[in-house]
Amino acid sequence: MAATGGESSHSMSDELFKNFISEVKQIEKRDSVLTSKQQIDRLLRPGSTYFNLNPFEVLQIDPDATDDELKKRFRALSILVHPDKNQDDPDRSQKAFEAVDKAYKLLLDPEQKKRIVDVIHAGKEYVEHMVKEKKKQLKKEGKPLDMEEDDPEVFGQAVYKQTMKLFAELEIKRKEREAKDMHERKRAREEEIEAAEKAKRDREWQKNFEESRDGRVDSWRSFQAQGKKSKEKKNRSFLKPPKVKMEQRD
Repeated sequence: MAATGGESSHSMSDELFKNFISEVKQIEKRDSVLTSKQQIDRLLRPGSTYFNLNPFEVLQIDPDATDDELKKRFRALSILVHPDKNQDDPDRSQKAFEAVDKAYKLLLDPEQKKRIVDVIHAGKEYVEHMVKEKKKQLKKEGKPLDMEEDDPEVFGQAVYKQTMKLFAELEIKRKEREAKDMHERKRAREEEIEAAEKAKRDREWQKNFEESRDGRVDSWRSFQAQGKKSKEKKNRSFLKPPKVKMEQRD
């Protein structure tokens, strides 16, 4: 039974990817003997903030590597860039060591490792899809189906770039969520402080109100008493008989 165009394209992409992985392994083998300075330079090169988001890239190890291989690679690389081995460059070696340590710890977590492998596979699938769509368009236009991505190296570089892009996008989203969460926590804390200060003001007002209540009651009673006396005095003045004027005789 003849293979369909989709199956043929997918098989070709798998073969290209396998070739790319083989080349990557050769590069990793070559780079694994880099000097301490070269490894530090690699880990801190411009753009390393995003390059180092892929732990497999940091450790220069294949995603299919066993746990034992991962452990050996970590030990070898961490010793190579450790500040104790690079006392002439303590700050940069410390940053490089932290990058290696972080990558290793991420891959020790099964859930994190699965997420990272899924991102790598998503990058490959995206490039495969784009290649397939381009070939369909070329076929529709009656043009040759030859593409740059037919070259394993070009295909691999496309996968590499797309994978890095996906890691970068995920990191940007993570930072955005983190900033949003921080803002929400700050806002909640400010509301909590405001509520506590309002409750404190209310308690102080109630306390002052209660403390001054007796004084207000006494003042009111005194006012009422004075008013009563004044009224009684006024009433008595109305009852007082008029003075009799004595007549004078010649």
